Amino acid sequence: MAPPTLPAPKLTISHSPLTPSSFHPFGTAISKPLPQSLNRTPPPSSLPSLANTNPTTTPDFPVPTLANQSTALKYSPISTFQNNYDQSKSADGGMGKAGEPRMSMFSCFPRQLRRGGRERGRKAKAGGGLFDVGILERHPYTTQTFVPLGVPGPAERRRQGTSSASTVRDDKRQGTSTSTGIKDDDYGTDDNTPPASYLVIVAPSLHGQKVEATVFNPEGRNETVVVRDPPDLRNLKAFVAHGGQAVTYGAGTWHAPMVVVGRHRVDFVVVQFSNGVAEDDCQEVVFGDGLVVDVDVDVDVREKEAYEDECSKL
Repeated sequence: MAPPTLPAPKLTISHSPLTPSSFHPFGTAISKPLPQSLNRTPPPSSLPSLANTNPTTTPDFPVPTLANQSTALKYSPISTFQNNYDQSKSADGGMGKAGEPRMSMFSCFPRQLRRGGRERGRKAKAGGGLFDVGILERHPYTTQTFVPLGVPGPAERRRQGTSSASTVRDDKRQGTSTSTGIKDDDYGTDDNTPPASYLVIVAPSLHGQKVEATVFNPEGRNETVVVRDPPDLRNLKAFVAHGGQAVTYGAGTWHAPMVVVGRHRVDFVVVQFSNGVAEDDCQEVVFGDGLVVDVDVDVDVREKEAYEDECSKL
């Protein structure tokens, strides 16, 4: 059966950077904790100061420990891994089917953006457009973590040309940390930063509420169904993440399927629990026109148009 259709407000939102603090109500944002310039194992005495070397990490990021014969730093835990399938009542007899750990690969291709929004009136080298949010989903009994792989490296970035947005330096990050001796001007803002970006679009749940929705049944007729704990669409949020960040959606968090923006595909390793019961593993709702994200990211429009031309010839 097709997903139920919910009424949606006319709403256009802007995105903000993905950070652990801003994303905390919806799950966990994971960023590298160390500057790119640190390439030697630090002394044990400096480990407490390395929990928060990156200013984009949360204050409670764990203090690392030495591992692998003192050739690595281990940060643990950095994200939740939740299995609530024992709460499911969908199976016969009222007992939920147990969830099992599942690791998948999602190869996500760049999305088509509509012209408009903040993109209008800009020069050719600008990123943006309008993304229509037509569907949200949730995994009611499991967290779901997306870890990007295969993002373009420095050579590919130089071929594309370094963008103005990714070369801006925060003066506060210039110099050397007095406590660690680490040059801390690299937190994903130099030529080593993967240019791939993706949108993380989420909505809070209206816990304890019910809303009527329309579904197109197998007989070809519309019928009314009830969606419990529906998404709070008026408080829809969007975050932009670069290819060096991972994200964990909390169990039951309403979110859009992965939205890659730019020219390049991004491959994600996805880790979650699953029991093979469709209603337990994933619940979806769809909308008509009205929910829009005004995208303004670092994308070369000319390259995007060339990519679209290539796709049209396939």
